[in-house]
Amino acid sequence: MLGKWLSGLIGVDLPQPRSAAAAVELLSVRKTYVTGAGEFEALKGIQLQVAAGEFVAVVGKSGSGKSTLINMITGIDRPTEGEVWVAGIPVHTLTENQIAVWRGRTVGVVFQFFQLLPTLTVLENVMLPMDFCNMYDRLERPERAMRLLEMVGVSEQAHKLPANLSGGQQQRVAIARSLANDPPLLVADEPTGNLDSRTATAVIDLFKELATRGKTILMVTHDNDLARRSGRIVTVYDGQVMAPDVMETDSYA
Repeated sequence: MLGKWLSGLIGVDLPQPRSAAAAVELLSVRKTYVTGAGEFEALKGIQLQVAAGEFVAVVGKSGSGKSTLINMITGIDRPTEGEVWVAGIPVHTLTENQIAVWRGRTVGVVFQFFQLLPTLTVLENVMLPMDFCNMYDRLERPERAMRLLEMVGVSEQAHKLPANLSGGQQQRVAIARSLANDPPLLVADEPTGNLDSRTATAVIDLFKELATRGKTILMVTHDNDLARRSGRIVTVYDGQVMAPDVMETDSYA
């Protein structure tokens, strides 16, 4: 079934990206859900720009609209009104097949609970996105996966199963996997929620390093101390983005 689905994506064309200064741009984005109790407006005219190479922390209380905002950017959900542009592509106009291809090439996602496949080795987990999206030569994929594991500091774990790694090591593997297809955008949803403070700090340091290499990082977090180590904090409140807090943080260098 999976093979049939993947074969259906071969040859799917994406629109040509427009040249744009912003890596992420949301224009008057609204999202309304229809529930048994009536309509609920989760996002209320969001305006947001994120520049290439920015490390942005998205904060806000539960139910504020953070997850919906991230779902708009990753193409998991569609706006009721407005436009969503990522890397110059109008995500809001893509078909389901186009979104699948676009996401695989453009967005790396890091989850709170790692989401590593338990029956695959660490190396095989990192190779998986390359296999799914048919990126890179088949013989090149193991070498590329190993380079990514070296970059995040867990190459010595390459041939182990995820269960044999610590939580911090598993999160580093998840970050390596998110970079498998060299996406310009990395979205991390509470990536430190299951880590101790020391390991969480190491993950933030890694994100900062990736930003110096040109990756755009969007990180959802409830940890204000970690958020302050980003380049900019975006606060979501009641479905709206509050005035952005551009911070004098420590340099990425």
